[in-house]
Amino acid sequence: MNGVTVLILAKNEEKFIGACLDSVIDFADEIIVIDDGSTDQTAAISQSKGAKVIPHALNGDWGAQQTFAINQATRDWIFFIDADERSTPRLSAHIKRIVADDDRSKAYAVARLSYFWGQPLKHGGWFPDYVIRLFPREGSYVTGFVHPKIHHECSEVELPSSEYLVHYPYRDWDHYFNKLNFYTTLAARKAKSEGKSASLLDMIAHPIWASFRMYVLRGGFLDGKIGFVLASFHFFYTMAKYVKLYYLDKENTHVTERQ
Repeated sequence: MNGVTVLILAKNEEKFIGACLDSVIDFADEIIVIDDGSTDQTAAISQSKGAKVIPHALNGDWGAQQTFAINQATRDWIFFIDADERSTPRLSAHIKRIVADDDRSKAYAVARLSYFWGQPLKHGGWFPDYVIRLFPREGSYVTGFVHPKIHHECSEVELPSSEYLVHYPYRDWDHYFNKLNFYTTLAARKAKSEGKSASLLDMIAHPIWASFRMYVLRGGFLDGKIGFVLASFHFFYTMAKYVKLYYLDKENTHVTERQ
């Protein structure tokens, strides 16, 4: 059936999912929320906005969860959006035109403009941050535990960066550092599984280069104070990734336990 199914994977998003759903209502023919065991009002709010809620455990596999979501859709087009994202009017209007034309030989990448503490992050590699979000349902699936890859048989097209998703990646500094800890651990494990290792030089050189690239080469300084702060913390993100990789094979044994 022609039309677009909007898919949202959510868990305990009662503060954010209402605004997310409101932003897609103009173009969505069907909205499905895959709920990973929420204990708040996520499901109730979603249903009140006209979404279909399907309980399904994530089990640590984001790609499998997205594939499950695709399989629940009844429309010919899929649009993925996260609860911390909002579709803008220009983007919504373009999605309606694409679905109406129904050219299923293309999949569409959408720009994201992230905001943190009320400020748009337009530099430092934050924007346009293109991600595939609109694509035909038939034959599509997703792999990847954390950073999923959407598999399809289409040519990929980037929509204009003026037609973007608004993205709120961090709710506060606690959320930022929790994600930093989570993703650096996953990055270290992934590197280890690929046969990579780390040295003291990696712990020094890579963080310096990463923060310099974000702040200077990618223009993070143009975002003012928050640009400096995020580039500085990117140093620690990169360092933590290599430190964790270095220590993955080592046991944290206390000296007294050897006696």
